[in-house]
Amino acid sequence: MPINKGYLTSDTTKEGDERFTAFYGVQPILKYLDKNMIIWCPFDEEWSAFYKLLTENGFTVIRSHLKEGQDFFTYEPPNHWDIIVSNPPWSMKDKVLERLYSFSKPFAILLPMNSLQGISRYEFFKRGIQMLAFDRRISFHEAGNFDTYTKGAPFASAYFCRDVLPRDLIVEELVEYERALK
Repeated sequence: MPINKGYLTSDTTKEGDERFTAFYGVQPILKYLDKNMIIWCPFDEEWSAFYKLLTENGFTVIRSHLKEGQDFFTYEPPNHWDIIVSNPPWSMKDKVLERLYSFSKPFAILLPMNSLQGISRYEFFKRGIQMLAFDRRISFHEAGNFDTYTKGAPFASAYFCRDVLPRDLIVEELVEYERALK
């Protein structure tokens, strides 16, 4: 069975999904997460910035990935988890949001800012959405380039959250630094 490479796109195509969050793009959400909660990172391999930073900062993390036969749309960890934190495939954001809301649990996912608009997403967001936005765009690592990230993303992104932030909209300064993913 071929592996679907539907991870993180800015242009809603699966080819554009092979971009990975830089460590500095994960850092801002950490302070809003409860260390007593078990985090599920459903789109992450062991080397992902989400998995590494969360575990390095004392969070209990369960991770899964499609390459390991754990498809977010059909898989759920057998052990208890409390919240989802990750960077999902942007080409499938509507399907991702549908699944997230079906759990009725908190989440913090990185999406393009224009995800706020859309008839199908409106049906989810009217149930409640929070946003952690930034003063600049996050840059991403491209597949095969894990040492440095490509600067100048053509799109703005933000954390879309449910039951995570102390208020519905927070805008912060994004502090950029480099760290290799692998």
